[in-house]
Amino acid sequence: MTRVVVEADGGSRGNPGPAGYGAVVFDGDHRTVLAERHASIGRATNNVAEYRGLIAGLTAAAELGADEADVRMDSKLVVEQMSGRWKVKHPDMIPLAAAARDVASRFRRVEYTWIPRAENAYADRLANVAMDAAAEALVAGTDAPAAAESPVPAESSPPVPATPATPSPGWTGATGSPTRLLLLRHGQTPLSVERRYSGRGNPPLTELGRDQATAAARRIGARGGVAAVVSSPLGRARETATAVADALDLPVTVHSGLIETDFGQWEGLTFGEAAERDPDIHRAWLGDTSVRPPGGESFDEVHARIVGVRDDLVAEFGGATVLVVSHVTPIKTFLRLALDSGPSLLYRLHLDLASLSIAEFYPDGGSSVRLVNDTSHL
Repeated sequence: MTRVVVEADGGSRGNPGPAGYGAVVFDGDHRTVLAERHASIGRATNNVAEYRGLIAGLTAAAELGADEADVRMDSKLVVEQMSGRWKVKHPDMIPLAAAARDVASRFRRVEYTWIPRAENAYADRLANVAMDAAAEALVAGTDAPAAAESPVPAESSPPVPATPATPSPGWTGATGSPTRLLLLRHGQTPLSVERRYSGRGNPPLTELGRDQATAAARRIGARGGVAAVVSSPLGRARETATAVADALDLPVTVHSGLIETDFGQWEGLTFGEAAERDPDIHRAWLGDTSVRPPGGESFDEVHARIVGVRDDLVAEFGGATVLVVSHVTPIKTFLRLALDSGPSLLYRLHLDLASLSIAEFYPDGGSSVRLVNDTSHL
């Protein structure tokens, strides 16, 4: 035997909570199941369970005599860390990554590929069986069941097909696994305290703003399941994003399209000061998204920019959950796109500092909004 395909997954109900992993080894044509592994691991985090699934899958492949393995997982964190593109920083992950590399060293070649969750249905099913057992064991106060690690005979039936597409909430009819965007506004700055237009300027977070970022990090870090953290290039957003990324043991990726509206000559002015300076333009700007502040950017231009960002995120992280740290207008625009609403939403929707909203975009073009302006973590 030369080449195999390894698919692995892991999860936790609570993060941390009752956890388990699943892994399956296919032949090189991805047609025949050669081995399965699944095990409950008691109380652990999603990332720990995902690494345990990888180790179990690679071990099974090595025991079958394979010398090449194509690893496919829906954990962006594990794939990027094992590919050497992301640093392993969390103390719980360091020994697991080392153990995975040790097993991988038995092969002539191992390649890692991220896949959407819908394409990892076989390993996901095994992981859910293990999580069910872990939950029952924790409730009963017993040890988690041992791993199921018997190789499957070569003449075994072909793999279980992917789970049918899950309908979206409500009555939209959208199907497939959505790309879920956790939309986090940055924390407080001196300009937000004084209620001044803050676009392309770069004020730092205040002490309260840093506390808000920490609170968001606690909430989202405990939630887990985030594949990537993507931020506006401005310092207030990057500082907020870094706090959460550290809690998730993820790097921060900057996307220039997430920058706030360019308010031009109104930058740093209050509402009243801008209205006094340019009364006619300011009045028109309040009701017409095509109007630009002097030397600035219109909301229509922001809309076009955010459409491009959304398309980029869906293309790169399709089917995954992504934390997006940005500003008022970009976040409102994501919500407007998900609601398929008109421009009046920009003027009527309020977003607090460090608030969390959630928008989902489905592969068939459908979308939904799960949450708007939630500040329960503050």
